[in-house]
Amino acid sequence: MTKGEDTRSAVLGSALALASTVGLEGLTIGKLAEHVGMSKSGLFAHFSSKENLQVAVLEEAIARFVGFVVTPALRQPRGEPRVRALFENWLAWTRAEFLPGGCIFVVAIVELDDRPGPARDRLIASQKDWFDTLAHAARIAVEEKHFRKDLDCQQLAHEVYSIAYGYHFLRSIIDPAEAERRSRHAFERLIADARATRS
Repeated sequence: MTKGEDTRSAVLGSALALASTVGLEGLTIGKLAEHVGMSKSGLFAHFSSKENLQVAVLEEAIARFVGFVVTPALRQPRGEPRVRALFENWLAWTRAEFLPGGCIFVVAIVELDDRPGPARDRLIASQKDWFDTLAHAARIAVEEKHFRKDLDCQQLAHEVYSIAYGYHFLRSIIDPAEAERRSRHAFERLIADARATRS
């Protein structure tokens, strides 16, 4: 990495942490410059606009999500163990040290829902990719005969997605332990229903 790339990487880490607490809309080049102790002109040279900064932060978040959630899960055996690992890692994601304000995607989905542009486009693409990853993991579990052959894998992905985002949202407004307990209970019911042989 060049010095410029090192600086950009460090700044993006700080920007991601800040955005998790103030939101993408609250993240400005000026506020980030103050946060990292750089000049606004120096940061402007890296990102040139607030919108470019938002896209860059989303790219950083997506890369970290893959590294934190997806890659470790892919090391697990195919089938139900992998589906479980994806879910477990996703619950842990919101507690990662680099996200002091919680899941950045929850914030981004709310903020960018009605704001067309590159940041919203990148967010939507990433969420569709993640949804497809969950559905694919369910299809593999069917192939491995862990889940029943008539399982609607898209529906399972939809429900896992809903449970996890419900957890990420609710843990900030109710007792986090209670939110986690209920989310795990919902996930276990979903997996029990999906199994080829129900226990």
